[in-house]
Amino acid sequence: MFNAEKVKNECVQWIRDFFEANGKDCNAVVGISGGKDSSIVAALCVEALGKDRVIGVLMPCGEQADIDMAKLLVETLGIKHYIVNIKDAVEGITSSIPFELSVQSKTNLPPRIRMSTLYAVSQSHNGRVANTCNLSEDWVGYSTRYGDSAGDFSPCSMLTVDEMKQIGRLLGLPDVLVDKVPIDGLCGKTDEDNLGFTYAELDRYIRTGKIEDEAKKAKIDRLHRINQFKLELMPVFDPKL
Repeated sequence: MFNAEKVKNECVQWIRDFFEANGKDCNAVVGISGGKDSSIVAALCVEALGKDRVIGVLMPCGEQADIDMAKLLVETLGIKHYIVNIKDAVEGITSSIPFELSVQSKTNLPPRIRMSTLYAVSQSHNGRVANTCNLSEDWVGYSTRYGDSAGDFSPCSMLTVDEMKQIGRLLGLPDVLVDKVPIDGLCGKTDEDNLGFTYAELDRYIRTGKIEDEAKKAKIDRLHRINQFKLELMPVFDPKL
C-alpha cells in the first residue's frame, strides 16, 4: 500500500540532498501552470528548501483561462514569481519559418519555449530547474521532449497521478489545485479526452498490471512502446577508441 507520508518525507529529503550536492544555496525554479503537478512540485521544494529559495514562473501564451489557479498557487506558497507571456516568442518563430508548421510542431513549440524561458530565469537567479512530470504521463509519452520533460531534477517522475494527489493533500494544497481536471494546456482538451482512458485506469495498470478493457490495454502498451525513447538518454556512438 502506498504510504504517502513516508514517500513525501523521503522526496523532501531527496530534494535537499540534490541541492546539497548539485547547487548548495541555489534556488529551485518551477514552471507554474496552475495544474496539480507543478503545484505539488513547487510545494515539495518549499518544504525542502524554504519559500525564499523557490521561484515560480507563470508562462501564459496570450490569454490563459486558468491562470488564476497558477496565481493561487504562488500566493498560497508565498513564493517569488514572474509572469512571462510567451505569445510573441511563439509567433516570432512561427512567422519566421518559411513553411507551414505541422500540427505537432505547433503543439510542441510552446512547451519548448517555456523550458528555454525557465533556464533563462534559472541562470539569472542561481537556479536549478525542476521537472514537473509524473510517471503516469511519462509512461504514455504525454510530455514534450526538451519541453516539459526537461529539467535539472525531477521529484515526481516515479509517482503516479493518484500518488501525487495523495502527497498534494498532505502538503496542505487547496483541493481546487490537487483535484483540478488535467488539461494539456496546448489544444484545450482534457488529458483523458486525448488519451482515451482515465488516469485511474492507467495508474492501476502501471502498479498492478491489471486492466479489464483489452482495447485500452493495447493502446497503453503501444503508447508506452513508441514513446520509450523520451525517457532514455540520447543514443551516442562510441567508436571504442
